[in-house]
Amino acid sequence: MNVLIIGAGAIGSLVGGKLAAKGHSVTLGGRPRFAAKVREQGLVIEDEQGSRRIHNLFAAGSLDEALTQADASFDLAVFTVKSYDTDAALTELMRATAIHDVAIPALLSMQNGVGNEETLAAAVGPDQVLAGVITTPVSVPETGVIRVDKPRYNVGLSRWSPQGSMPLFDQWVEAMTEAGFTPTLYDDARSMKWTKLFMNMTGNATSAILDAPPGEVFAETSMVDLEIDAWREALAVMRAAGIGLENMDGYPFRKLAGPIRVAPKVLLRPILRKQVGGARGGKMPSLHIDLHSGKGRSEVAWLNGAMVRAGAEFGVSTPVNNVLTRTVLSLVDNPSACEGWRRNYARLAAEVEAEKR
Repeated sequence: MNVLIIGAGAIGSLVGGKLAAKGHSVTLGGRPRFAAKVREQGLVIEDEQGSRRIHNLFAAGSLDEALTQADASFDLAVFTVKSYDTDAALTELMRATAIHDVAIPALLSMQNGVGNEETLAAAVGPDQVLAGVITTPVSVPETGVIRVDKPRYNVGLSRWSPQGSMPLFDQWVEAMTEAGFTPTLYDDARSMKWTKLFMNMTGNATSAILDAPPGEVFAETSMVDLEIDAWREALAVMRAAGIGLENMDGYPFRKLAGPIRVAPKVLLRPILRKQVGGARGGKMPSLHIDLHSGKGRSEVAWLNGAMVRAGAEFGVSTPVNNVLTRTVLSLVDNPSACEGWRRNYARLAAEVEAEKR
């Protein structure tokens, strides 16, 4: 396959690098500095097999540059940009394909959060859109180098349009399998993406607001209870919207949904502490990284914020997710206020209680 990666960060580089290693034609679209480094040294992947350099791929500093290649007729464009960059990346892609007079390829979102597939489908039609999720923990120790923190390569894939017929989907599943990933195919793309959102939102916004790693946050009983309430809001919203949970990455969410809704918190706390606080430990989640690196933007609107919007649409109250979304966005706009929130568990708990009244 001829694949264009739009947003060659950790996940985009992992997918593109592993595909290229199996002989697929891959173009990594990233920042100019990244493109220059990869052209010079190749893409470095550090994983359970050691460190290796992949040279048989092309790195472009813009989508216009990507489409100036000799063979710019891409089969698939994979969006791995942050959700807040989807609109800009899509506009850049459509402009570049028009300038170079080539067809817009099929589009795949492997992004976190919900709403990206809807944006892509509005531009090219739902039959030309695929949905994907990936749970591999990957970090970027330096430009042009990615490190697989845990060697598990599970991906979820689905057609965005259930009635759509896209032979390319089968080719993509085969290509991902050849590249060393383990695809799980889902009939309901929305349930797949919302399940991944359910996983991503846990411990994410709280760590960003409190400037504390998940292990510390989940040591606080009030914060574990807050996260349980956020989950319960999410389940209520999904039920109202007719969206079910899927089993994913070894977690039997279909069976867990009932206990999460009704089990006493005293029984749920140790489970969350082990599965979230213990598993993530001191590693900061994505919302924290974006907030405290000064990016000036946040994906919280596509995570907790998606729950708030859907709750408003379907008449479900979401006070916890509303506070988390509103607070993260306020800190993005006013970073100097972060100091007043640092490890201030009582303040966050009080904000939520006030919102509930």
